[in-house]
Amino acid sequence: MKYLVLLGDGMADVPNAEIGGLTPIEKAHTPNIDKIAKKSQVGLVQSIPKGMKPGSDVANLSILGYDPKKYYSGRSPLEALAIGVDLKDGDVAIRTNLVTLSDGDWDEKVMLDYSADEISTAEAKQLIEEIQKELGNDKYHFYAGFSYRHCLVVSNGTTKTTLTPPHDISKQKVGDKLPKGEGGKDLAYLIKASEKILKNHPVNIQRIKEGKNPATHIWFWGAGTKPQLDSFEEKYGLKGAIISAVDLLKGIAVGAKMKAPYVENATGTINTNWKGKVEAVKQCFDSGIDYVYLHMEAPDECGHQGDLENKIRSIEKIDWVTGELYDYLKSKNEPFVLVLTPDHATPLDVMTHTSTPIPYMIYKSYKELDSDTVYSEKAAQNGVFLHSGSDIMKTMLAEKDKNI
Repeated sequence: MKYLVLLGDGMADVPNAEIGGLTPIEKAHTPNIDKIAKKSQVGLVQSIPKGMKPGSDVANLSILGYDPKKYYSGRSPLEALAIGVDLKDGDVAIRTNLVTLSDGDWDEKVMLDYSADEISTAEAKQLIEEIQKELGNDKYHFYAGFSYRHCLVVSNGTTKTTLTPPHDISKQKVGDKLPKGEGGKDLAYLIKASEKILKNHPVNIQRIKEGKNPATHIWFWGAGTKPQLDSFEEKYGLKGAIISAVDLLKGIAVGAKMKAPYVENATGTINTNWKGKVEAVKQCFDSGIDYVYLHMEAPDECGHQGDLENKIRSIEKIDWVTGELYDYLKSKNEPFVLVLTPDHATPLDVMTHTSTPIPYMIYKSYKELDSDTVYSEKAAQNGVFLHSGSDIMKTMLAEKDKNI
């Protein structure tokens, strides 16, 4: 038996007036998904537990079958695992974005770009190394990650600081969003001090010449402590793999002792290596992996940027991926389960995550249904409601030990 999860990060949305009151999923041309939906269980799932913030960290743990209320210790510690940071007891890892803020006093500065124009990993590495040289010490250590996503480790730190994700305040003033509470004063100082270090750095001077947003500051969010995830294979009796371009998912794979294949030119944007990701899934299954979780970040990035056209395009790319892998699994002549779901919604009108239930689709090759349904937010309202993301795993594995 093979199990495949196709995770379209943030692709769920709300009706949009620009496209006649449709959602991006409804507007997108998705013949492969529509074909499979007619043979699948389609419904809504509450992937974000009540009282928890709708982050990709919480949501993906939930869909993977790790109850966030038990396993979640913060976002950045998972990303730290992906880049090889050895967290010690008492260490606090904090996600460190390279961002673009406007000029002016702090009561007027605006979050222009939470990703500094999706700065390249090579450019970002130079900037983070300079930040570490100037601001790092025995208490604070900066580690370079991927693109705009990096990590600060605070020795004997605190998780009680109030931190605001930069994508939650796009195009908004940031003066009152600087770190607050315990440890907040020191982190706010580091953010402010980074401006002088980055402003005239050769990397940023060149980026401005090329018409790109410079990385003007660092910005902190997503603090947490060393994660403790159970082995996926011990938990579910399956050899698992996660394929993703982003450190968060790679870190979950490391923590859960799952494979995390490298895909060349996988970016986490719509300009990712879609074909390479498909081939990586096939290679995993061909090598004896039972369960593959293919994470596709593009719809989420488009949602954060308010980019309707490319959110639709990214969903159409996911439809292509779905068709390719459905046909591949069919050709293997063995039973399989295919799931398509977001982790959370990232509506274009708010440009950040929400906790609303999301549409899922579960296809079982040995238990095909016969309906006239499609896959969309609206159609899913008529289907089976799953009360937690972990119910996805339970439904996938319902017949695992039966002789099918």
